[in-house]
Amino acid sequence: MSRFSSGSQMTDLILFDCDGVLVDSEGPSNIVLAKNLSGYGLPMTAKDCEAHFIGGTMAMVGEKAREMGAQLPDNWIDEIYAQIYARLTEGVDVIEGIPKVLDRLEALGIPFCVCSNGSKEKMTITLGQTGLWDRFDGAIYSAHTLGVAKPDPDLYLIAAERHGVDPAHCVVVEDSLAGVTAAIRAGMRCLAYVAQGDGVRLSDEGAEIIRHMSEIPERLGL
Repeated sequence: MSRFSSGSQMTDLILFDCDGVLVDSEGPSNIVLAKNLSGYGLPMTAKDCEAHFIGGTMAMVGEKAREMGAQLPDNWIDEIYAQIYARLTEGVDVIEGIPKVLDRLEALGIPFCVCSNGSKEKMTITLGQTGLWDRFDGAIYSAHTLGVAKPDPDLYLIAAERHGVDPAHCVVVEDSLAGVTAAIRAGMRCLAYVAQGDGVRLSDEGAEIIRHMSEIPERLGL
């Protein structure tokens, strides 16, 4: 296995979040979610949804929305997934710079994987239509499949274990507080992608802020 050093840290595995890190699926999903919740008595905008729910599983979203006053039906999770998946099949964009980062990692023989709170069905849609699914060659870990979700660190720890890598030699790329928290709790270095805003909550949690994916190779000493 190839190992690269950035300062005193070795890098044996890069773990990417999916939504908002590999593909720009958060925006379309939040538009759908806001419309849905507004219809159930909880007026929301897409920005409201991003602020309140980013990084959470849909079960977590539903629980929090009910606490905020939404009158959701028992089958709400199935309903919202159907609505979001229908929107995502219309198309999503790859986050700028990601293909070149993956090219660089492949050229250097550094393994990488996806660890997401989303379902594999969702990732099949978003990663499949953008050509990213095959690039991860089965190294795709879902909270729905494994039964653990961020901010629990076990999603990242399971991925590291299956790759035979010490968590201290892993680097996570995230964009949400839940994801950063999971990475830090797992004992992994974390790069937080913040395209807009100050990212102070993520840096306070222990992440290193990046503004563009092109920064990743330099941060890793590649």
